[in-house]
Amino acid sequence: MLALPIPTIVAFVLGGLLIRIAISSERPPFLMALLTACAVQSLIVSLRQHYGIAALLPFQPITATFVPPLTWLAFQTASFRQFSLPRDLVHLAAPGFAAFCVIFAPDTLDTVVPAIFVLYGFAILAKLHRSGEDLPLARLEAGRLPARIWGGIGLALVLSALSDAFIAFAFMTGKTWLPPLIVSVFSSAALLAIGLLAVSPGAIGEAEPQRPEQAQNPTEQDAHLIQRLDALLETDRLYLDPSLTLARLARRLHVPVKQLSSAINLVSGENVSRYINRHRIQHACRALEDGANVTEAMLSSGFNTKSNFNREFLRITGTTPREWNARIAAHD
Repeated sequence: MLALPIPTIVAFVLGGLLIRIAISSERPPFLMALLTACAVQSLIVSLRQHYGIAALLPFQPITATFVPPLTWLAFQTASFRQFSLPRDLVHLAAPGFAAFCVIFAPDTLDTVVPAIFVLYGFAILAKLHRSGEDLPLARLEAGRLPARIWGGIGLALVLSALSDAFIAFAFMTGKTWLPPLIVSVFSSAALLAIGLLAVSPGAIGEAEPQRPEQAQNPTEQDAHLIQRLDALLETDRLYLDPSLTLARLARRLHVPVKQLSSAINLVSGENVSRYINRHRIQHACRALEDGANVTEAMLSSGFNTKSNFNREFLRITGTTPREWNARIAAHD
C-alpha cells in the first residue's frame, strides 16, 4: 500500500489551495507566491528526507527563507499598503543571506534560518499591535477576523523556530533518529498553518471584541470629522458596499487613516468595523420593516455572512432578526 510522507501531503494540499486561488476572481499575487513557496518547501523536505535526494540539501534553507518575507509582503499588501519595489526589495536579503551562509558559513544556518522566521513573525505581531487591529485595506464587514488570522500566521512563523530547539535537545540526548522527524512534522505543520490561515478566513472564530480604551477625550476636530463621516455615509450610503475599507473612507474624507480610526474610537467608543456595522444594521431594520426577509435584508445592508449579520444585529438591537420580524408581524 502506497504511503505518502506528511510533507508530500502538505505540498499537495497547498498546491490545491493555490489552484483554488488561481481560478478565483481575486488573485492576490503575494498570497499566491506565499502558497507556492510553502508548497515547494514541503516538497523539498519530502524529497530530501523521505526519498533520499541529498542534492537538495543546499537548497532547503534558501527556499525556506523565502517563506517569511513573502508572508510579510502578503500581510502588508492585504492589510496596509500597495507593493512598492524600492521599499520592498530589501526583503530579498533574507534568502540572499541564507544563500551566502550555505556557501561560506554553513555552520551558521541552524541559527540564521530560525532567526529569520522569528524576526518576521514578531514583525507581523508588532505591526498588528501598533495598528490596534485596524487594517486599512481589510474589508470592514469582516470585523477583527483578518487581524486575528494574520496574528495566527505571525505566531506560526515564531513557533516554527522551536523545531531547532528540539533538534538540539535530540542530539544532546543521543536520539539521532529524531531530527528528521522533527523537521518533517514541524515544517509541515507551520507551512500548512500559514497556507490554511491565509486562504480560509472562516476557519477562525471571532471573539467578542473589547471596547477600545479611551486614553483621551475627543477634540472638536474629532467630533467634526465624525459629523463629516456620518454625512458621507448617509449621502452616498457607502456602508452598503461589503468591500468597504477604512482606507477608502479616509480617502473620501481626505484625512489620514490613523486620524479617522482614532476619531471613531474616541467619539463613539467603538472600532471602525462596529461603527460601520451600526449603520448597516439600521438599514437592515428598515428593510425588514418594509417587508424584506432576513436574507434579503442581510445582503442589501452590506453583509456577506449570516453569522456576522446575526451577531451584529443581536449586539445592536438586543434581539435576533427573526425575533425582530416577529415583533413587526405582531404590530401589524
